[in-house]
Amino acid sequence: MHAPAAVLWPWVTQIRLAPYSYDWIDNLGRRSPRQLVGLPEPRVGEAFTTVGGHKRGRILSVEPGRQLTGTIMNACLSYVLVPQGPRATRLLLKVVMRTNRVVALGLSVGDLVMARRQLLTLKHLAERGTEGG
Repeated sequence: MHAPAAVLWPWVTQIRLAPYSYDWIDNLGRRSPRQLVGLPEPRVGEAFTTVGGHKRGRILSVEPGRQLTGTIMNACLSYVLVPQGPRATRLLLKVVMRTNRVVALGLSVGDLVMARRQLLTLKHLAERGTEGG
């Protein structure tokens, strides 16, 4: 992403408010916020995200500015920010779920589509914050 980690991190932590994917599917039609709301740093044990106005999952691990890991729906998701110089960041997402192979295949395809949208949305929002600078 063409944004420093310090600009991207608040957007990643704002996943606590909404999924930032296809809102009509995974947020029951509610639009994910398009402005930062100034949330405090996430803490272990807090809700991981909010879906349709309801808090879901739990934060498992946080390294402010570097990584956020949580669990939701029997899956563990970890977002890792890797600076790529002063004005770029690589955002990695790892999803792990223990299930059978048939279910895993279906979930993997669906999650790939949803995760791609989420990462592209976060990219757009973070890069928008660096325009002109």
